[in-house]
Amino acid sequence: MGEKRESETALRKEIIETARAMSRSGLTPGRSGNVSCRFKGGMLITPSGKRYEETEPEDVVFVAADGSVPKGQSKPSTEWHFHLAAYGARPDRNAVVHSHSTHATVLACARKPIPAFHYMVAVAGGKDIPCVPYATFGTEELARHVVAGLKERDACLMANHGQIAIGKSLSYALELAIEVEVLAEHYYKVLSIGESHLLDDAEMRKIVEKFKGYGQNADSDQTDGSV
Repeated sequence: MGEKRESETALRKEIIETARAMSRSGLTPGRSGNVSCRFKGGMLITPSGKRYEETEPEDVVFVAADGSVPKGQSKPSTEWHFHLAAYGARPDRNAVVHSHSTHATVLACARKPIPAFHYMVAVAGGKDIPCVPYATFGTEELARHVVAGLKERDACLMANHGQIAIGKSLSYALELAIEVEVLAEHYYKVLSIGESHLLDDAEMRKIVEKFKGYGQNADSDQTDGSV
């Protein structure tokens, strides 16, 4: 029992450290954005409206698979709906990082996906990084849009909102979120100087296959970040 409690505490600390790293990297300003990890059929997620630097392990909220929150906890992030929906739709992924990173959000507000302007776009699992339709934050409608966007991708933009990235672990989800922001910045700058020249579908399929051979997909020894 003590070992299980220690494992849960370690995971809560990792969620906080991931959220702080997200903030320090400039991915998301102030108290915006949120981080979660699959846990006991549900998930652990950052609390609503609390500064990451002030968040303690006991502040991290457990949300059950049915969306219920046991009494005595903090209020979960308002975006818990799409986090929980993502876990239901992608049983192969165990962590979610959502941010309002600058360039990804600019493209999301323009409702522009990130196409195959660079081969690294395939890091999200396909030939593009889609932009899903807008819906009010914290709603089940937004959760449905996110699920559709993540069906065959590990990241997507959210119209007039921001970006979301998923991974087998918290570290990989954060790494992908950072990569999405880098790609968004590059694409934004390409658009500022003229037309982008896109790689064709055949080349992107080849790159997607090559990406399956390294990183989180190739590292069979990594822990999955879930308990």
